Amino acid sequence: MNENTGNEMDIKDILTLLLSKLWLIILIAVLGAAGGFCYTKFAMPLQYSSHISMYVQCYTNTGGVMSDYNNISNSKQLTNTYIEVLKDDAVMNAVSTMLKSQFDDNTLSNCFNGYDGNRIPPASIRNCLNITSVTDTSALTVRTTTQNAEVSAAICNILADVAPQFIDEAVRVGQINTIDTAMIYPDPVGPNAVKNGLIGGMAGAMLVCLIVFLMDFFNNTIRDPETIRTKYKKAVVGEIQDYSNGKKKKKTEEDDHFKLTDDNVPFYITESYKSLRTNISFALATSEKKIFAVSSANPAEGKSTTSANIAIALAQSGQKTLLIDADMRKCVQHKIFGLKNKKGLSTAVSKMNDIDECISKNVMKNLDVMTAGPIPPNPSELLASKQMADILEKLSENYSIIIIDTPPVNVVTDAMALANSISGMILVLHYGKTTTDDIDNAMQKIEFANMNLLGYILNSIKTKKNGKYYKKYKYKSGYGYGYSYGYGYSSKPELDENDTDISETVEETKDKIVKSTKKKVLKNAD
Repeated sequence: MNENTGNEMDIKDILTLLLSKLWLIILIAVLGAAGGFCYTKFAMPLQYSSHISMYVQCYTNTGGVMSDYNNISNSKQLTNTYIEVLKDDAVMNAVSTMLKSQFDDNTLSNCFNGYDGNRIPPASIRNCLNITSVTDTSALTVRTTTQNAEVSAAICNILADVAPQFIDEAVRVGQINTIDTAMIYPDPVGPNAVKNGLIGGMAGAMLVCLIVFLMDFFNNTIRDPETIRTKYKKAVVGEIQDYSNGKKKKKTEEDDHFKLTDDNVPFYITESYKSLRTNISFALATSEKKIFAVSSANPAEGKSTTSANIAIALAQSGQKTLLIDADMRKCVQHKIFGLKNKKGLSTAVSKMNDIDECISKNVMKNLDVMTAGPIPPNPSELLASKQMADILEKLSENYSIIIIDTPPVNVVTDAMALANSISGMILVLHYGKTTTDDIDNAMQKIEFANMNLLGYILNSIKTKKNGKYYKKYKYKSGYGYGYSYGYGYSSKPELDENDTDISETVEETKDKIVKSTKKKVLKNAD
C-alpha cells in the first residue's frame, strides 16, 4: 500500500514492492516449476491418442423429405448438427456397450471415471472425445485420448460405425462416411511435463505476488514520514537510516548501543544527526525551558541510543549539554558512555547525594551525563516529585540544553510525570516495526498528560525496503540490533567547526612519516 496516498499504488510502488521480494518470487517460481514437472513426469498417467476423419455428404433420396433438406442451408450447418448428434447420450451408450464387449473391466476402469462394471457413464466417454469440423470443409475430425492406446483407437472406430445409424434417425438428411479406420499409436501424447512445469512456475510466482500484495496492504507499520505528517499533523524532526545491511551478529548487552563518535560511522548517519540537531533547535526556539524528553512507543525502538547521539551532536555544536538517564527501570546510558552507575538521578531525587556528585562531568567536550543510578522501587513517584522539578530548574541554569532519556510511553507512565517540567517530548519510531496502533496508543497517553509533542524521529530506515527510500550509498555493516532499547552505531562522524577534532593534524602526520622513514634507513644501514 502506498502510504502517501492511502490505498493507491502507482506502477513505481508496485515494481519497488515486487523487486524487494524478487528473490522469494524467483525461489517459489522455481520450486513450482520443479514440482509441476516432477509431478507430471512421475505421478500422472500417460495419455494415448488416436483419430479418425468423417465426411458429410449433403443429398436427399428420391423418397426423402424435402422439407428437412431445405431446413439445412449448407454443409457446414449440417456438419455442426452432426457433431451435436454424435455427442448425444444415446450414441455414448452405444459406444459404451461395444467397448465393454471388447475390453476387460480393469482396462475400462483405468480409462473411464465412474465405471461400475456394467456401463460407462456417457460423460466419461465425452470427456475423452474431441469432435471438430475442418474449416471451410464438410469434414469432421474425431480425436480420442485415454490411458490406453487400444481403447483410444476403439472409441474412434466404434463411433464411426454407429454414427450413420444415429445420423439417419436424427437428421435424415445426407450421410456420413469414413475413408479409413483409426490406428493404434503406441507413443504417448501426454501429459506435457514441460508445459505443466511452466504452469507450476507461473502459479507459484503469482501466488507469491498475491501474498506480497496482501501483506503490504495489511502492514500498518511506519515506513514513510509523510504518513506520520499527514495522519498525526506533527513534524518529523529526524530521519535516521539503518546501516546494518541485514547482518545479525551475536553481541553482548554492552555492544547493543553505540555512540556517534565511534569509529566507522557512515557519513550519512552523521549528517542525519546534524540535521536532527538543527530541527530540534528550531523546535525549542520559542520555548523558555530548553529541556526535552526522548521516548518511544515500545521498547527496542532506539530511543536510548538516539538520546545519546542527540546529546553528542548538540555538544559538538558548542552548546553546554546535559544528558539525564530517567529510564530508571532499564538504564543504559552508563553503558553507552562507559560510566559508573552507583550514583545518579535516583539518588539525587532521593537526596542521598548532592546533584553535582551524580553528574559525570566532561564525558566529552560540552557534554555531561547524569546516569540513572540504582534502580528505585518507585520510579514514577520520583519523576513526578517536586524534588525532580526543582532539580531540573536548578540544572537548567547551568546548561544550554538538557535531554532526558525516558522509558517507553506504552509500557510505563514515567515520562508523563515530567510534562510540567519540560518543553516537550520527541517520540522515536522504528521503521517497519512501530505500527500506527502503537502511535495511537502513545498519543492518547501524551494528550491525556498534556505533554507537548515536539515531533517524531523515524529511526532505522531500511533504504532497500518498500516505500520512498532507496539505496543511495554503498556502506559497510556494523549497525546491529538487540532486545534492549536502541540501535547501534559504529563510525566516526565528521566534525563541525566548533567540534573537538581528535584526529591527528597534518603536521603531526608528517612528523610521524619522517621519523618512521629515518628508522627504516638506519635499520637498513646496520
